[in-house]
Order: sequence, then C-alpha cells, then structure tokens
Amino acid sequence: QVQLVESGGGLVQPGGSLRLSCAASINIFRISTMGWYRQAPGKQRELVAAITSGGRTNYADSVKGRFTISRDNAKNTVYLQMSSLKPEDTAVYYCNAKLTLGDAWGQGTLVTVSS
Repeated sequence: QVQLVESGGGLVQPGGSLRLSCAASINIFRISTMGWYRQAPGKQRELVAAITSGGRTNYADSVKGRFTISRDNAKNTVYLQMSSLKPEDTAVYYCNAKLTLGDAWGQGTLVTVSS
C-alpha cells in the first residue's frame, strides 16, 4: 500500500508563494504519473498539475505560468511550487499517484490565500 504525505500548506497573502511537497512510501520512479489536485469548499476536486515519469507536465489553465510541478525520484518526492497566489487558489491540495491497481491519495494540505 502506497502512502503519500503532503506538507507545505499554510496561510499566504495574495501574490505570495508556497511550495508543497508530497513524500511517497515507495520508489516513485515506478509510478507513471503523479499529480496535485485541489478541492475548494463547495466545489469538486480538480486537477492542478501532473507529471509523468518521463518529466512531461500538464497544468490546469487557471495555474499555467504560476505553478510548477516537479519530481525528485531520489527523494521519492513530488513538489508543487506555487507563485503569484490568488484568493481563488484557496483549497485543500491533495497528492495523487496513478498506480496499476488504482489511485493513491494523500490526506491533503490546506492552502489559504488571504490578506
């Protein structure tokens, strides 16, 4: 069973930056795609960014140019660098791993963008 542990969330002012981390309990080089999703109050969970084992990335239109996803296979960790944060980025952010037998999810980390 894969465990994903997110960290790095918190309160930040509009225009600020945060870096989220997702530490996996297995070697992530085996995982074809890892990603970050978010869920705001009253809204459905949505894909924010994803990265393949080959380094190919995909972003939601709302975060393109502001967020960057990366993976460090040596540390079994995936990152989400968030810049120019907006109040509408406020949500619980979840790490996701696409596995052969299904998806694995972390417990989530709260990001609040507010002045």
